[in-house]
Amino acid sequence: MLNSTTVNTSQVRFDAVAATEKHLRRHGASLCDLLDALDDRSGFDALCDLHGAVSERFPDADAVEQALLDIRRILSQQAPSVLDRISHERSLPASDMARWHGARVSELLARFRHAG
Repeated sequence: MLNSTTVNTSQVRFDAVAATEKHLRRHGASLCDLLDALDDRSGFDALCDLHGAVSERFPDADAVEQALLDIRRILSQQAPSVLDRISHERSLPASDMARWHGARVSELLARFRHAG
């Protein structure tokens, strides 16, 4: 007999991965620009991991969630002075971008938490 809780959890996680993929299609370039501009290479690496995970034929929801967690951590650790420097040097609204992308990543992560 199939456990409906397992099916529901799997569907919620599948939907969370799909929402993440959709978000990356729409806003991935902007997130890439921001993470590339940061002094921390691990943010860009986490984005590459995220792209790799969602592009699999059967994406691993745990890998997608972990990459999102890493990206959120990197964004939240950025000092205002670093973001100000990036804004000046690269003509990017880095503070606004970090807040916006951080909020969107948090929203995506919330979808995974609702699966449990």
